[in-house]
Amino acid sequence: MQAITDLIMYFHKGGLVMWPLLACSITVIAIAIERFIYYKGADSGAAFAASYCATVRGRDIAAATELARKADGACAQLLADAVENSGSKEELSAFLESRAGIFMATLRDKLDYLGIIVTMSPLLGLLGTIVGMIGAFSIFNVQEGAPLAITGGIGEALIATATGLCVAIMSLCAHSYFAHRMDNMITDLEQCCSALLEAKTRSARS
Repeated sequence: MQAITDLIMYFHKGGLVMWPLLACSITVIAIAIERFIYYKGADSGAAFAASYCATVRGRDIAAATELARKADGACAQLLADAVENSGSKEELSAFLESRAGIFMATLRDKLDYLGIIVTMSPLLGLLGTIVGMIGAFSIFNVQEGAPLAITGGIGEALIATATGLCVAIMSLCAHSYFAHRMDNMITDLEQCCSALLEAKTRSARS
């Protein structure tokens, strides 16, 4: 209970800029939760990608398609739909390019907001500190107790900078984590698509 009281006290001491910083922190948490749930459902996994590529390279596209149909995740569903909805290699290539582009765009959705918050939060904190220091140094108009008042005012002003940095660090960690997962999913998808197109080319030649 005391910790919550202290947190509220520090929040008010940070000034008006603490409100946009609070909004930024809530946005980061909301995006992180939403992206985690989406990525968990969209990721078919590296094990599926390896198994699918091995099956396709064994020239058993039907078995690979059945494997994709039974697997979870958007990558597996895309590969299953690609074989079922296209005939020639050209049609397959066009289908994969179109659907993969949409899938990648969906993966990148909302990550830009995290990047913006990484940059904006320290600037908001710095703004709050500067405004607080301006208010602290205006105490020079008062003769007695001025040094103590100035020191206390600067200390309160630095709360905004510390909060801005904390929000930026939290946003940076979330952005880095999801960017890494996104890269892994895109790599798995590209490997599977490449293996499927190669198998389709060999099948057309034979």
